[in-house]
Amino acid sequence: MTTQHSSSRSWVGLLLCLTLALLLGAAALVLFLRHATTGAMARIADRITGRTTAFDTSVPAIVQRIQRLNRLETVVYSLDTVIEGSKSSAVLPDLLAGDRILLVVHGQAIAGIDLSRLKSEDIRITQADGVRKVHVNLPASQLFTTRVDNQHTRVYARTTGLLVPVDQNLESETRARAERQLEQTALSDGILDAARKNAQAAVTTLLYSLGFQQVDVR
Repeated sequence: MTTQHSSSRSWVGLLLCLTLALLLGAAALVLFLRHATTGAMARIADRITGRTTAFDTSVPAIVQRIQRLNRLETVVYSLDTVIEGSKSSAVLPDLLAGDRILLVVHGQAIAGIDLSRLKSEDIRITQADGVRKVHVNLPASQLFTTRVDNQHTRVYARTTGLLVPVDQNLESETRARAERQLEQTALSDGILDAARKNAQAAVTTLLYSLGFQQVDVR
């Protein structure tokens, strides 16, 4: 009887040890799978779990993803300038026939890239040694809009000759001239270069999020 009891206790102890070993092994496996995220360990973990990674990296799919950004406005310039508009007579002095207005103008210029113009031939996808690469040639950057902010634009001075009425069109003509001046200022300050760099950064971030390891956006 004593021998049978000892044998039973031995089997129970052995089962408990095996159960504990299995639990510890399972816990270690779980920890390994959760923390094996890079390099050879990640590949081993994927083999154990049978997981595979799939990416839709066909050119039409990438074009569609980028085009969803549509008209990507990447730079907004706030500009201030002073514009003078005047009318004068070839015969009489300005004191008698002149008309002069001085505007303090505030405006905005918005630039970016129209990604709807992106074509399939602008994208090239390659894969070598397990590394997915994508090369993108963006459309040219554009100055989308330049506008005078009428709410923050004001007449600083206005003088009119003694013999002529106030020209009602002079202020609107001067505002239009101010808009052209704002556009020229934005272009000379490099707004198109800034717009392109910002667009490249935005599209690069998008492509990395799609799973590419190397991204070249120009």
